Amino acid sequence: QVQLVESGGGWVQTGGSLRLSCAASGRTFDNYNIGWFRQTPGKEREFVAAISMNFGSPFYGGPPQGRFTITRNTAKNTVYLQMNRLEPEDTGVYYCAAGISDRVTSDGDYTFWGQGTQVTVSS
Repeated sequence: QVQLVESGGGWVQTGGSLRLSCAASGRTFDNYNIGWFRQTPGKEREFVAAISMNFGSPFYGGPPQGRFTITRNTAKNTVYLQMNRLEPEDTGVYYCAAGISDRVTSDGDYTFWGQGTQVTVSS
């Protein structure tokens, strides 16, 4: 089983930056994709970004609009989401997930999920 732990969330003013981390442990494999999603109460879970752990290929959803960057550190089994120019609309719980599918933009593409980290952007 793969365990995922998110960290790096917090409170920031509009225009600020945060760097989220997703640390994977347990029985990990180098062909996993790691994706980031965010959730606001009353709204459907939204795909943010994903990265292939073996190839390092990034994929981005619509919400970041060029403001987010996903990277990985394979030695640490950790994926980072650098979030810049944050806006109040970016507020939510951010989850990372692991999967082996060639698709990365949907909940069903992932098998393991972390518990999330809260991001709050104040106006």
